[in-house]
Formats: sequence, C-alpha cells, structure tokens
Amino acid sequence: MSPTGRHLDTPVETRHRIRFNLDSDVVGFYSERVARFLGTGRYLAIQTVIVIVWILLNVGVFAFAWDPYPFILLNLAFSTQAAYAAPLILLAQNRQENRDRVSLDEDRRRAAQTKDDTEFLARELAAVRLAVGDTVTRDYLRREHEDLVDEIADRLLEKLRESPTPDRSGESDATDD
Repeated sequence: MSPTGRHLDTPVETRHRIRFNLDSDVVGFYSERVARFLGTGRYLAIQTVIVIVWILLNVGVFAFAWDPYPFILLNLAFSTQAAYAAPLILLAQNRQENRDRVSLDEDRRRAAQTKDDTEFLARELAAVRLAVGDTVTRDYLRREHEDLVDEIADRLLEKLRESPTPDRSGESDATDD
C-alpha cells in the first residue's frame, strides 16, 4: 500500500473526466456529404466569388483592408480548408471502399447461390428426363392400342377364314338324327 492508502496496481478513476464519444457512422455520413459538396462545381463557383470579393475589398479603395496584398489571411484560410478537406475526402473514399467490398461480397454470395441453384435444377431436370423416358406416353399408348386393334382384327379374319362356312339353306348338320 502506498502512503495515501491506495494500491499502486489499481488505476485511479477520475469522476470529472469528460468523455467525447462520436458515432463513427454519423461522422462518416456528414464527412461524405461535405466531401461530395467539395467536389462540385457549385462549391468552386462559391469559392471563386468569395476570393474575388476578398481581393476587391482588400485591394480596392475600400477602407476594409484587413488583409493587405500578399493576402496572408486568405492563404491561411485556404490552408485550413485543405487541411480539413483532404482527410474528409479520404474518409469518404474509405467508406465507399467498405460499401463496395460489402457489395462485392454480396454479389459473390448471390452468384454462388445462383450457380448452386442452377446445378440443382440441372440435376433435377436430368432426373425428370430419365424418369419420363421410362414412363408411358400418350403416343406410345396410341400405337400399342392401334397394334392391338390390328392384331385382333387379323385374328378375327383368320378365324373367319378357318371356320366352315355355315349352310345358308337352313339345314344344319345336327338334323341327321
């Protein structure tokens, strides 16, 4: 124990510590919005107008010359803007890369699932074709029926030819008794 009565291996908790927690998604969302705005023609037009007005107010005959000719304050403003714009643009690019990666992974998963489904359906179709090849079709039944009708007709004709012709005179062989 230390002379103050605390263990030296235990960290001291400060009650008045200010915690600054930012949601990275919220920061990323707004940084993307700023980065998208910085890349537009509208931003360039606004920035150009501001620079022209700045120069006119500081060089012209106006009494507002707060930033004389080398325009140190204007250069400082551009440097500060660039110092913030570059990380915002990089953050937006990183978030876009993450979205692209997730999208690519999802596309690969869907492609694999589609391939598996296609292979399954091809196997099922092959099984159905094999099963249908062993079943009786309507045309097969028609042909067999026609063949049977023809065979029955042929046998009847043969029996009619083989059997003695009946006597047409009305006499029969049984009347001899």
